[in-house]
Amino acid sequence: MADDKLELYLAHRAALLDYAAPIVGCRARAEDVVQEAWLRFSRQDEDAAIRHPASYLYRIVRNLALDLTRRHATEKAQPGGDEILAELPSSSASPEREVSGQNELAAISRALEALPERTRLAFEMHRLGGFTLQQVASHLNVSTSLVHQLVHDALRHCLECLEPDDD
Repeated sequence: MADDKLELYLAHRAALLDYAAPIVGCRARAEDVVQEAWLRFSRQDEDAAIRHPASYLYRIVRNLALDLTRRHATEKAQPGGDEILAELPSSSASPEREVSGQNELAAISRALEALPERTRLAFEMHRLGGFTLQQVASHLNVSTSLVHQLVHDALRHCLECLEPDDD
């Protein structure tokens, strides 16, 4: 069966090169694509029931050629992109910033716990839950302007709890 694969590949090799060259843009890259296609095709299990091996081989060449074209297009869009990405600062927080963020979160949590129930609920529904002021007002059975004031009071209270003590 391996001999059959090799015979099929050799019989179609020139046509595969002609097929890949326009996709990848040059004969040398087409050679690489066809070579890689052969490697993948030859590694298929002998038990794999490929009904149309020639079509399958062409499909491998096509997919590899398109992948190579995409990769080259990406590299042209940003030459040296890998080096630029390596130099960018990490998007993750430093350990100090992470601890600071955890401390701020704990302070806000304590501040919210200290609020009157209705004020805390209005704030959480509107600022954390994404409810409109009208929806919160309807839920709490109060006016929209009162909900606005409750949310404002809660926000001011949280900000005051985050301010450093100047004692």
